[in-house]
Amino acid sequence: MLSELNRMLEKNLFRESSNEELFNPYSTRSEGLDRADAISIRRDNLRKYVTERRKKPEVLLLAEAPGPWGCRFSGVPITSEEQLLDPDFPISGRQSSLEENPHKEYSATIYWGILLPWHEHIFTWNTVPMHPHYQGKPLTIRTPRASEIKRFLPLVSEMVEILKPRAVVAVGRKAEKALGMIDVEATYVRHPSQGGATLFREGVLQILKELNLIT
Repeated sequence: MLSELNRMLEKNLFRESSNEELFNPYSTRSEGLDRADAISIRRDNLRKYVTERRKKPEVLLLAEAPGPWGCRFSGVPITSEEQLLDPDFPISGRQSSLEENPHKEYSATIYWGILLPWHEHIFTWNTVPMHPHYQGKPLTIRTPRASEIKRFLPLVSEMVEILKPRAVVAVGRKAEKALGMIDVEATYVRHPSQGGATLFREGVLQILKELNLIT
């Protein structure tokens, strides 16, 4: 199942082109920001996240889109380079950026700080798996457009079909709307950033309790 998911992502995402306001970290390298082999690094980081699990994830957690300091460089949703390089972190990976110190992301720190003990129960993905930014400003973040969300609905739908999760969690209203568009029942929770960490934690842990994944 996980190898099937990996093949699906390779087929449906790795060949997608970037444009002036949407950056695909799995097909594009930015001069001055990325290492020469950044594309292969991010693809490999994602492959490890997908396949190096001891059990099938039972919860699909769908967020909005990669931010400029997390998945944009790590290739792993809501995860930073700094975390992948930590030997105690459950996912191994490499740094794709040219920075002397690996990038660190606030949302990723909150997310993993809350869900680390139960991470193998959860597969996290982004509604729009490419980084939305403003034209000429590659390290900014903007809200994904409706057209961009619709573009990747088939990928989200196929992911649900492959994983067959017991529960789907929509992190934020964009994810909730996207899942509604493909008739996937989901539970809404607040995004962990911008003061939403407590509500995010309470919402996700309640779902895990209802599934008897934690006590």
